[in-house]
Amino acid sequence: MENSAASASAPLDTYGRSPLAAVDSRVHEVLLKQVRQERTTLKLIASENFASSAVLEATGSIFTNKYAEGYPGARYYTGNEIVDELENLAIERLKALFGCEHANVQPYSGSPANQAIYRALLSPGDKVMGLPLPEGGHLTHGWSVNFSGSDYQRVPYGLHENTQQIDYDRLRDTANRERPKLIWVGATAYPRVFDYAAMAEIALEVNSYLAADIAHISGLIVAGGHPNPVGHCDVVGSTSHKSIRGPRGGFILSRNEDRHQALHHPKNQHNLAKRIDRAVFPLLQGGPHINIIAGLAVALEEASHPALRVYGQQIVKNAKALAQALLERGYELVTGGTDNHMLILDLRDRPLSGKAYAERLAKAGIITNFNMVPGDPRDPAVTSGIRLGTPAVTSKGMRQGEMVQIAAFIDLICREPADPDVHASVRKDVADFCAAFDVPGITDR
Repeated sequence: MENSAASASAPLDTYGRSPLAAVDSRVHEVLLKQVRQERTTLKLIASENFASSAVLEATGSIFTNKYAEGYPGARYYTGNEIVDELENLAIERLKALFGCEHANVQPYSGSPANQAIYRALLSPGDKVMGLPLPEGGHLTHGWSVNFSGSDYQRVPYGLHENTQQIDYDRLRDTANRERPKLIWVGATAYPRVFDYAAMAEIALEVNSYLAADIAHISGLIVAGGHPNPVGHCDVVGSTSHKSIRGPRGGFILSRNEDRHQALHHPKNQHNLAKRIDRAVFPLLQGGPHINIIAGLAVALEEASHPALRVYGQQIVKNAKALAQALLERGYELVTGGTDNHMLILDLRDRPLSGKAYAERLAKAGIITNFNMVPGDPRDPAVTSGIRLGTPAVTSKGMRQGEMVQIAAFIDLICREPADPDVHASVRKDVADFCAAFDVPGITDR
């Protein structure tokens, strides 16, 4: 890994020679600011990562110019034979990586993918079970301010009071009582492994669809660091970035046939794959973003290599090391630790809110997001927790030893949240610390 001062300046030189500098100096200046920030800060946001130069090249390629409404072999515009080849390539790579029967790569992001799942499986007013947002679930799993909470009946399932982990026994009781038509398994702030087999048993008992949201953990699944929901779930939705290191888009995996066809759908609507496709287009979206599909295809090729397995497993090792280092410094963690790529600091016993600590950490170059914790007494706009993730720092090449140092940086800020001199000192130390590591997509340009 090259860490010289010459290589550190290369990205700025490369961007400086780009057409953007001549065409739009203001945007170019903003871009350089972002480059400098990425190079000198610790990106600990669990939902962010670094795409490779190859992914960025494909995403910013000539495919940006293509309009390809429809699906391969059935477009509403001519001249899309090459686009068909590209989309089919992305589909086949997804199917091979996850072992699924059907894949759709057209969703614009994770939330649109989940919305398509709702429209393919349910009717407005149907009951949906999901983990509530304050306990780690996602907006699209039935939260009141989201379409999923306003268009469908919400049936939340919760966490065990002591372990703060999913209480599968209570979930089974709730499902048998409420008989939901769809059960979500997945989260945006849950640091433990999901038991897909147990969820599948429950869904089968109540004749419910089971949908997995793997937006955060898709790369961990491919790497073998987390169980694969395919085979247990009827349908799986995801973003295409985060731990799988693709562009900002989405995808859906599903079975071909509907196991619930006799109960839930009339004749000629038994093909689940077709219903998924029709929900994406033409029901919810128009033309797909072909440049994003190109970037996804590249990311999936990268994910098929042994290096992704090493990377995904290192993400988990780093998260566990960061969790242990923080525990040793006296911090409370939701569920007491982590099994995946994230951990949630529970700061209810601290004088400031999660938002206040996150803002002070950001001033010191430690980029996180404030997050609710189970039983949070504070408003969602301020919260009592902070979510930390290791995918991006792992992409930089950091390992367990660096996680101990990161924990020390976090501790310095949280112990002296009102001291600007401490913030400035840590900011300098963080920048020096980051200088020893390359940034994928920046340093190699």
